[in-house]
This record gives sequence, structure tokens and C-alpha cells, in this order.
Amino acid sequence: MMGSSEEKVVAVIMVGGPTKGTRFRPLSFNIPKPLFPLAGQPMVHHPISACKRIPNLAQIYLIGFYEEREFALFVSSISNELKVPVRYLKEEKPHGSAGGLYNFRDLIMEDSPSHIFLLNCDVCCSFPLPDMLEAHRRYGGMGTILVIKVPPESANQFGELVADPVTNELLHYTEKPETFVSDHINCGVYVFTPDVFAAIQGVSTQRKDRANLRRVSSFEALQLPNRSLPTDFVRLDQDILSPLAGKKQLYTYETMDFWEQIKTPGMSLRCSALYLAQFRFTSPHILATGDGIKSATITGDVYIHPSAKVHPTAKIGPNVSISANARIGAGVRLVNCIILDDVEIKENAVVIHAIVGWKSMIGRWSRVQAEGDYNAKLGVTILGESVSVEDEVVVINSIVLPNKTLNLSVQEEIIL
Repeated sequence: MMGSSEEKVVAVIMVGGPTKGTRFRPLSFNIPKPLFPLAGQPMVHHPISACKRIPNLAQIYLIGFYEEREFALFVSSISNELKVPVRYLKEEKPHGSAGGLYNFRDLIMEDSPSHIFLLNCDVCCSFPLPDMLEAHRRYGGMGTILVIKVPPESANQFGELVADPVTNELLHYTEKPETFVSDHINCGVYVFTPDVFAAIQGVSTQRKDRANLRRVSSFEALQLPNRSLPTDFVRLDQDILSPLAGKKQLYTYETMDFWEQIKTPGMSLRCSALYLAQFRFTSPHILATGDGIKSATITGDVYIHPSAKVHPTAKIGPNVSISANARIGAGVRLVNCIILDDVEIKENAVVIHAIVGWKSMIGRWSRVQAEGDYNAKLGVTILGESVSVEDEVVVINSIVLPNKTLNLSVQEEIIL
């Protein structure tokens, strides 16, 4: 049963849509969250390029609610770059994480794959997909879930699970429990056999049967726990993972590497750092070196887009990502920040623990900085698109919405 050349694998990446992602404002105002750059590459590029390492990969599908035109350019360029067909599939209405997969089952099964990977786009990790597939084949179940051990106090923000320490069988699964269950959590990365479609269909059929049986009065209908769930809305965690735990169908594969969920702009800065550090091992040529007489001083992991202009007296790093057509002036100091397209940073300005939005300008001797607490609401300073910070202005622990001009210093403020 080991990977014969006929066995094909497909990958599905859930990219969500405008209904979600509100926590990612102001950065999600003018770009779909999955296309926001981390370490110089769109967020969704990282799981896609990880899928490229899966043997016998036939197709990659992106499923979401965004308009197709928002992804058209990205999808065609990444398909060319990686030489793997990538297709965007738009959901007309929410079907839940498992229902969305089921909704496109005919397309997904077009290549008769033996295995289907399912990944969430807002996850940052090293995506050990080939190793996961190998473990999944050994287990012989319907699905394998990537899991990681986290500090017990933060586990309840995620799906907690208990697995057999010897066989790795999933024994118990609960989504965001109120009492502590386990310090092992679901990473939002899965591999399934096509049997998963029958399991999802089973949930829908059960719901329909229940609905038909009941024909209850409207008062009773209001009391029913699943009253708001349409029959074709199926959640992977509550409807598939929890009921199938302990039935020798689902197994776990633990990653010892990094893992984070990208919910807020602050977290995207943390994840950019993790990916830059990973590039050191996977693609060191992407990182800036600072060699040569005319180049800036670089410390740590730094990405600079080839079209960006950086003055040789600038000091950059660690964890800095500079996007297309940015202009970085003389004596500028950049630490732990993401500088987006077409930003201008003038002489001797300092940017620390911050994200500077597209087409923004930071004046001479100005400072844009924060404490660098990725989980705090104002722990990272964020400038939206086209924000101007005038000369000698200090912006600390603040969020500034697009198209604002700051001529006075601000601290701990959200500027609407």
C-alpha cells in the first residue's frame, strides 16, 4: 500500500472569507487576509509551498468566500511558480469546515486521490505533510490530525484532545472546553482517506432524518440545540472529530516544531519571524545578507524585496520584512517589523515592533514603535494604508486606520 506511482494526493486549503477576519483589521481592509505577506510571501503561500513537498500531489484547491477575482492573479502566478495546478473554489454560502469540503467533493475526487490533505490558511507552522502522510498510512485509519503540546493555560482557546500514548489513536476530542482536558491541541492540519465524505454525508442524513421525525411546534424548535444548523452545514471538529474519537478511525501526529494561529495583525508579525527563521534552513537564498560595500547593515533574519531601495547606512533586523518598492532612507533603524509595498521611511526614523501599511510615509527622526507583546491589543503598532507620520512624531503602542496624517505624537491610542 506504500505510495505506488498511481496513487494521487490532493490538498485543500480553507481560506475563509470577508465574513470572518474582522480581527485582522485594519490590514484586511484592502487585501484578503490570506494574501497578507508574512516573511515577504502571501500567508497562503506557506501552506501551498508545503503541499508541493507531498509525493504524487495532483491538485491544490483553495476554498473560501472571497470573490474569485481577488485570488485570480495569485492563483495563476503560484501555479506557474510551483508547477502544480492551484484552483480557487468560491463557496456561495457557509457550509462549515467539513461541509465546505463535501460541497466540492466531485471536483476534489476528480483525480481519484487516495488521500486528501485539509489545511487551515490561518495556521503558521512547518507543515510536516510528507511525514504525516507516512504516519497516516501506518495507522490505517480514516484520518490523521496534526497536534502540538501547548502550555496548559492556553489550551482552552483551541480544540483539546486525548490520544493513546502507544497507538496515537484519537480517544477524545472537545472544542474549546471550559474545563481543562489536555495540553495537546488540534493544529488545523489533517490528512483523510476519501471515506471522510461518507462520514460527512452521514451527519447531514442524520440531521435530515431528525428534522423530518420532529415536525415539532415552533416553541419546541426554539429549544433544540441544533436549531440554527442547516442539514448541509457540517463542522469538522464538533460533528466529525468528536463523535469518531475512540472508534479506531482517527489518529494523531505530533509536531515538535513551531505552531501559531494567525488571528490578529500582531500575531502576523510573530509568524513572519517564524517563517524567516525557517527560511534559514529551507531557502537561505531568500534572506538578505548585507554583503557588499553598498548594502545596509543586516542582523538576524531579514527579507528585502528586490525592488526595494535601502540606503547603505540603514540598520535592519532582526525579523524585518520589506516589501516591493519600499524606500528606506539614510540612518533608518528597523527592528521586528513588516514594511509593506510603496512605503517611504525618511532619514533617521526608527520602526520597532510595528507593521507599516501600504503607501505610508514616516518622516525624518520619527519613531513608530511598541512593546512587542503579540497577544496584547496594542502590543504591536499598526499603521493602515496611506498613513503619514510627519517629521519628529512619536507613535507608541497604537493602531492608526488608513488615510490619516499624524503631526502630533500619540501613545496607547486607536486612531479612527
